Amino acid sequence: MNPRIHVVDAFADRAFRGNPAAVCILKEPRDDGWRQDVAREMNLSETAFLEKRADGSYTLRWFTPAVEVDLCGHATLASAHILWETGELAAVETARFHTRSGILSASKKGDWIEMDFPAEPEKPADIPPELAEALGVQPRYSGRNRFDYLIEVGDEQIVRDLSPDMTLLKKVDMRGVIVTSRSILEGFDFASRFFAPAVGVDEDPVTGSAHCCLGPYWGGKLGKTTLRAYQASSRGGILRVGLKDDRVLIGGQAVTVLCAELVGG
Repeated sequence: MNPRIHVVDAFADRAFRGNPAAVCILKEPRDDGWRQDVAREMNLSETAFLEKRADGSYTLRWFTPAVEVDLCGHATLASAHILWETGELAAVETARFHTRSGILSASKKGDWIEMDFPAEPEKPADIPPELAEALGVQPRYSGRNRFDYLIEVGDEQIVRDLSPDMTLLKKVDMRGVIVTSRSILEGFDFASRFFAPAVGVDEDPVTGSAHCCLGPYWGGKLGKTTLRAYQASSRGGILRVGLKDDRVLIGGQAVTVLCAELVGG
């Protein structure tokens, strides 16, 4: 039987918004080279591969068109959405995933999906010269965690107007760069954009895993444990962010836009 693949717009309440991810539920093992080929063929920021385990949980792995990554929010959201939509899981069941970043879970909350992720707080850090040159902005604050640099700038218009030099940015030795500010939109606490050319994604439209850093950062600055976030890419995306001890609860919506059968390979 050929595996089926689904494309889901994550962190979106309608098609062609948010961040598209491909989801492939495997009924038999496939090697890493095949998975990378599929991810390259899909040419989305991430393709998720799921394999069911004996206890009803799933092994979940994420591939960009170039590499396998350790943590991805929007493709996890998309994966949970597909498990419920296809009847693999009942709507009342929690989706549990074994990943490179430990056990992650997702639950339905009405029209929203809430994911339980590890917090990935940053620490203050100077940025390398090529990063400063690539962004062309003056940071109000700079820090980094194990994945990304975090850059706070003066206001949301600076975030929206950014046009980084991707050739220079690709030389930065980190997964990606988060640029953020307080939001000017009513009802939102902060805005961000995310750039990761080093792993084959110039700009990721909506990045759940970046909010494992952004949530603790803005929660600490604003004195809040519940926040509302907007990722200001051209597609845009809305996220709910909750802080609970060393975990971050990331909420979003999802819409399926494509179902197909993989006939090659």
